[in-house]
Amino acid sequence: MGGSQQPLVESLEFLNKLLKQSQARRKWYSQIGHIKNRKSRRILMKRRALLVRSRRHRSQIERKVRTLKKLIPNCESMGLDRLFTETADYIIALQIRVKIMQIMVNVFSASDE
Repeated sequence: MGGSQQPLVESLEFLNKLLKQSQARRKWYSQIGHIKNRKSRRILMKRRALLVRSRRHRSQIERKVRTLKKLIPNCESMGLDRLFTETADYIIALQIRVKIMQIMVNVFSASDE
């Protein structure tokens, strides 16, 4: 009996050693997988934050464009390029009006003296 148990004990020890190696390997893979998940989660969070910021930025730009459309006469249904052209023309027209009014003030104040 002693001779027949020796190969059985050796094979059990060998299986036990394989099992421990397999468990160690599985534990190592699970740690690597966890790190990958952590990295991918971090990347995902950064992408999500960028998306939220870009949405916020886009909504701020849209709000400013709506405000600009309210300030410039007859520009409610224009594209951005036409809106900016009309805005530049309107600013020039307002600057000319201011200069004309300054000249008128100078002329009328000189005539009062």
